[in-house]
Amino acid sequence: MAHDDDDGIAGGLLVGFLFGSIVGAVTALLLAPKSGKELRMDIKRKSDELRETTQSQLQQARSKAQDIIGDSKKRSADMISQAKEKAGALASDAGKMLDQAKGEGSKLKAAVKAGADAFKEERSKNG
Repeated sequence: MAHDDDDGIAGGLLVGFLFGSIVGAVTALLLAPKSGKELRMDIKRKSDELRETTQSQLQQARSKAQDIIGDSKKRSADMISQAKEKAGALASDAGKMLDQAKGEGSKLKAAVKAGADAFKEERSKNG
């Protein structure tokens, strides 16, 4: 979520920078007292500079996006691995608890049988 906010701010700053650069360059060129040929050369030079700046910033944005995607993939792989480990540990614990419950059930069954046998024996002595 924080990355989304940072990306939105960075994108807004990039657009503002580019727009400001264009407006500033055009204004400076149009207000400068130069001949038509000089003005056209200045406009071409400024547009080339702006194109290079835009391409450089676009490459930086792509690189940052790739880094973010790579980090996200690594984090999700780590989270999946941890979830699998925890699920395995839970399954193991559940199996142990089931085996323990079965053992307790066997003990309870033996105790009930012993109680029933003792009851029958007492009844046969008294009866």
